[in-house]
Amino acid sequence: MKVHNCIGTLTVIASSFMGEIAINNAIAAESEYSFKVHNNTRTKITKLLVSEDRKDWGYFDIGQGIAAGDSLMLVWDSSTNNEGCNQYVKAAYADGSESEEAKFDFCEANLELEF
Repeated sequence: MKVHNCIGTLTVIASSFMGEIAINNAIAAESEYSFKVHNNTRTKITKLLVSEDRKDWGYFDIGQGIAAGDSLMLVWDSSTNNEGCNQYVKAAYADGSESEEAKFDFCEANLELEF
């Protein structure tokens, strides 16, 4: 009987701990600047380029790219926390072309970009 109570107590403690981790992860995710990218073209996006001043361009790591018709959720790296919310973005495609650049407010909640 005593062993059963210890296991029950450990289960309650473990469940409580796991609940705290889930809450902390949810809070951290909300504090990150995230956005969704939809590729509505017929060509794979190979790079997503971004610039605050339209002179110096960086890019997001989009892995193998975003296939035609697919979407991808991206999160800003914490190294960009000192940059402004308004950024220019353009897509580079597998065929070598690039989209027109467009300005977006990345502090906007539930931001979705379409190319």
